[in-house]
Amino acid sequence: MDTSPVGIFDSGVGGLSVFSELARAVPNRHYIYFGDSKNLPYGTKSQDEIIAFGKNIVRFFISKGVEDVVIACNTSSALSYEALLSEFGPKVKIHPLIQTVAKDLAKYSSVGVLATQGTANSLKYTQEIIKNNPKARVAEVGCTGFVEIVENRLYEDIKSIELVKNKVVPLLEEGVEKIVLGCTHYPYLMPILEKFAPSDMFIDPAVLFCRRIEEEFSRNELKSENRPKREFYVSASPEKFVESAKVFYDVEKAVLV
Repeated sequence: MDTSPVGIFDSGVGGLSVFSELARAVPNRHYIYFGDSKNLPYGTKSQDEIIAFGKNIVRFFISKGVEDVVIACNTSSALSYEALLSEFGPKVKIHPLIQTVAKDLAKYSSVGVLATQGTANSLKYTQEIIKNNPKARVAEVGCTGFVEIVENRLYEDIKSIELVKNKVVPLLEEGVEKIVLGCTHYPYLMPILEKFAPSDMFIDPAVLFCRRIEEEFSRNELKSENRPKREFYVSASPEKFVESAKVFYDVEKAVLV
């Protein structure tokens, strides 16, 4: 039985939403999480930078014996997956978020996507959805400032509410069937999002992502007598990471590497 750990990474704490869902669904696997807090936010970085960050993280995972790498970051999935697959494909299996969930999103005739500016500029959601449904209409919207609302818990802040409104309402007026929360932080904006549309209008792709890959991971769960590990690493500010992580998952300790 394969007992190698699963590596999951994001620019910060947002990918812990994927981590927690996988750990809940497939509890008897070892998981290693890497938060690249030194380089966040990814949404404003160039593609070359995103690729370089991803390569360094995958090399770290390989040094830890990881054979499955989960890209729990929409921006990394959009901008670095092909480069990572090309370089590391023979050594590890790479699971990209956007490319994996596109099959599920393609069943809708029109979709709005709220994303970081980097993800929106890449049009990766549009490309992947149209691969599966050429007739689909996709509108991707860059949402600078959304991550900061979540990490600072500004859910009652008037300016934050207005910022979200200005991104959501135009999509609703276009008549989109669903709105995809295309950043792992964005599902935590639901207290604001629900002011403008019912919760079932919004799709958290992390949930779809985990459903797609959890079956595969389940086949390689450890035997019950083996206690699975949960390890957390960061590239900067471990104390701040632990504090910010409370929104997503109870992280006791993060190691600086």
